[in-house]
Amino acid sequence: MSALPASDALDAVLPLLEALVGFDTQNPPRDLDQEAPIFAWLRERLSGFAIELFDHGKGRVSFYARRGAPDLLFNVHLDTVPVIPGSEHPPLALTVKDGRAYGRGACDIKGAAACLLALAAESDAPLALLFTTDEEGAEGCCVQCFIDDGHAAPYAQVVVAEPTQCRAEFRHRGFLSSRGRFSGQAGHSSEPRALQDNAIHQLARWSAAALAASEQASSEGRRNCFNIGTVSGGVKSNVIADEAHIFWSARLAPGDSNEDFLAASHSWPGAEHAEWTVSFSGPPLPTGGHDDAKARAFAERNGLPAGEGLAFWTEASLFGAAGIPALVLGPGDIAQAHARDEWVALSELERCHGLYRDLVQAGS
Repeated sequence: MSALPASDALDAVLPLLEALVGFDTQNPPRDLDQEAPIFAWLRERLSGFAIELFDHGKGRVSFYARRGAPDLLFNVHLDTVPVIPGSEHPPLALTVKDGRAYGRGACDIKGAAACLLALAAESDAPLALLFTTDEEGAEGCCVQCFIDDGHAAPYAQVVVAEPTQCRAEFRHRGFLSSRGRFSGQAGHSSEPRALQDNAIHQLARWSAAALAASEQASSEGRRNCFNIGTVSGGVKSNVIADEAHIFWSARLAPGDSNEDFLAASHSWPGAEHAEWTVSFSGPPLPTGGHDDAKARAFAERNGLPAGEGLAFWTEASLFGAAGIPALVLGPGDIAQAHARDEWVALSELERCHGLYRDLVQAGS
């Protein structure tokens, strides 16, 4: 596979990005199924590939395309966050201006998808692509089902194409969120039992323990984050609250375990009065019990520039938790993702096209 000059690379990438931005894949509402026009368009672009579609319902669709028998898998989500009113540039149309390509998803992460589709057309080298549609809903259903069904097993390495300014990233925080419902026994606030029977008091005891544990982790140098997002409950000040609700999230440091954190949280004071529902559990990269040695070795062999870690969560951790080496590598800066006028630098698209091309060529 010969390298394209930068200008030729953009000539190949930008029309594909224009088409991708034009497909409305906002999540929510995630109004997609396997008959959505974007999948027919992908089939046309990937003629010669073996293609499988998996429709998990609720707009969660995976488009899996393989040519040959590569041991490297590229993962790209096609869904975007919703359009924000007041954009200077039309969000569902590509605008190229002053060295930037504007459009919803241009950075996160349809620009990477366009680079990969351009490479698919440049040669007949072995290539494996997994496109999904539920990442922006913080679900991970598509990737997790792909892993659970054994489709990821043949791959020695996964590249998740989130924006990293074209640096290989091996570490990021997890994202864990949970809802708790604390139960008490209603009554008159003059009763001494209010101290123990009030659901809000139990919630407060649990919250104090959660904050203390987080402060302890910080003092030990672990870069965990913990946040109580919402609290509600009770009727009025002279009634013992028989119910209270909390919605919290934690972003655990690389190497930590969401499961261990949940187990600990269920032992804190007050937890015995609560019922818990995990809203989302995305592990850190790497997660507890795993390391990033194989992913780093892959990057070193292929001359990929290494980053210093990410503050945001990606689905690379789902692959990593399953024991499949994964790294994050894509064009653009997360600072431009989810913005009103989302954009990716043309130079980033050029550079990413070259990095992806070299990876595909190395495996062919």
